[in-house]
Amino acid sequence: MRLILLGAPGSGKGTQAARLKDHLQVPHISTGDLLRAEVAAGSELGLAAKDVMARGELVSDDILLGMLKSRISREDCQNGFILDGYPRNVAQAHALTELLASIKQPLEAAVQLEVPNELLVERIAGRAKAEGRADDSPESVRHRLKVYDEQTAPVVDFYRNTGNLSVVDGVGELDEVFTRIIEAIDNVTRVG
Repeated sequence: MRLILLGAPGSGKGTQAARLKDHLQVPHISTGDLLRAEVAAGSELGLAAKDVMARGELVSDDILLGMLKSRISREDCQNGFILDGYPRNVAQAHALTELLASIKQPLEAAVQLEVPNELLVERIAGRAKAEGRADDSPESVRHRLKVYDEQTAPVVDFYRNTGNLSVVDGVGELDEVFTRIIEAIDNVTRVG
């Protein structure tokens, strides 16, 4: 299963992707985790990304696509993967489509987790406090939600036009949301 989880920051993509990883037996690839690992390692990419992420801005498309190409080419991705946090804009969606076509692993499903903005801010504030994440400061969160609305939301239309998109209510108990995602994936792959 080659799956993309879409949704605003705090929508539960990472939480649900971790559960889906076990259910689908494919790796969960989070661009946020990949970037944070680079920052922690103190690599050249990590140092460049650190300042950008602390401001709540997005790391360049070329850097992310290169990281993803390297990660997707690993043996553990032969049976698929779950992408969380990518693509964030239509240019990235086109680049990802081309990348997946070039390695003969086309996308099978895209799931959009819908959560009201008020709940997103509440969730992110709780996460920031629990994990001490600098990229979740109130200023950064407001900026990220604005960037999401401007740049990432059109990605939903991109995948809607490909016929791979399912929109899922991301509010509720973890098990309820998980069940909705599984049903959505089953519906898309059965139709496609």
